[in-house]
Amino acid sequence: MSANSYIQENQERFLNELFDLLRIPSVSADSKFAGDVRKAAEFIKERFAEAGAENIEIVETNGHPVVYADKIIDPALPTVLVYGHYDVQPADPYELWDSEPFEPEIRNNRIYARGSSDDKGQAYMHLKAFEALHNLGQQPVNLKFMIEGEEEIGSKHLGDFVKANKERLKADVILISDTGIFSMDCPSICSGLRGLSYVEVEVTGPNRDLHSGMYGGAVANPLIVLSQMVASLKDENGSITVPGFYDGVEEVSAEERAALNAAPFSLEAYQKDLGVDAVDGEAGYTTIERTGIRPSLDVNGMWGGYTGEGAKTVLPSKAFAKISMRLVPGQDSATITQLFKKHFEAIAPASVKVEVTPHHGGEASVTKVDSIGFRAASNAFEKVWGKPAIPMREGGSIPIVALFKKELGLDSIMLGFGLDEDTIHSPNESYGVENYLKGIETIMEFHQQFADLNK
Repeated sequence: MSANSYIQENQERFLNELFDLLRIPSVSADSKFAGDVRKAAEFIKERFAEAGAENIEIVETNGHPVVYADKIIDPALPTVLVYGHYDVQPADPYELWDSEPFEPEIRNNRIYARGSSDDKGQAYMHLKAFEALHNLGQQPVNLKFMIEGEEEIGSKHLGDFVKANKERLKADVILISDTGIFSMDCPSICSGLRGLSYVEVEVTGPNRDLHSGMYGGAVANPLIVLSQMVASLKDENGSITVPGFYDGVEEVSAEERAALNAAPFSLEAYQKDLGVDAVDGEAGYTTIERTGIRPSLDVNGMWGGYTGEGAKTVLPSKAFAKISMRLVPGQDSATITQLFKKHFEAIAPASVKVEVTPHHGGEASVTKVDSIGFRAASNAFEKVWGKPAIPMREGGSIPIVALFKKELGLDSIMLGFGLDEDTIHSPNESYGVENYLKGIETIMEFHQQFADLNK
């Protein structure tokens, strides 16, 4: 039986199993869901056992566990180490969902649920690809799997797991599906990811909330001060004003910039999809370049004072913001965090006190497009999709890619199948049924291509 026939024959079961996983609210960021995160790990373990994997284990960490499994068929064959994560982003705000975030629905041939694309749907494709290869007797490489439960909170304890299990994780390449393709008509392979520095800032003015009539105009308002400080982090050209921020930033060649911009990108369609009349960003770069090869700084949330129903005339004591900086090769996340902290504290007026708390970070990564792993991914796309995949850099961050390179000496191939319309991290996240099923077949073909190219 062919891979495609096996997938079609088992399509309903493959979808139902994914739905069962999506029903588990494995939100790693919220402690009230800790039991559900564990439940998701146990679900993954059970499915690996059913699929025919060996050495299956829920490995404890100081946080949420890692699920490990493998199937070694011949030590002389190449080994592929698959990485994925079973934790998901919070579903808040629930009221903006058109259906229950943890009760999957198929509408317009898309699976709507939190985690459907990021990353349960994409991680589960690898489990089903393994099942198909195993049951068909067509597994061409040794396979190892590590599926973690903390990616959405910065993979806090994965580094400890990797360092303690270097021998167990020995492989020739790492395969990850946690990225996307340009479109269904133009498949692409992620050749680079940005790094991340994520911080929270706290601005404190008076030692208590004050009556805005009695004190307004005489005492600094932390919300206003914070707004002014945040606004000053970019200049009129969209450049980030933190001193030293751009030191060491890799300059991408004109040839690679031209290749990136050769993608069939429509600025008009992009703006229409987002409901904006114009784009914004660093001067001198296209939208594709701004999100792929240039660093950025964004406010992810800002709050303080009274936000309840009705009016409360208060001058707040404190104001807060969460800020993420996406980084490119040549930037070190720890260095950027310290540069930001030093600058933000320096620009604070004497009327307030400022505290900067680092959360998590990671380094940017770039994959060589002439490597065996990248060529195997490209060949797999061409065979299954009938068209070549173009290399693209993505703006998101998967910090563990740099960790894997440092600790295991392995390159990661980011064979993702998501689309912009998946709206990951937002209400109404979804994943195409075709992407899910075609992704399984493409992963199966990757393993065959990787085996062939290593001969």
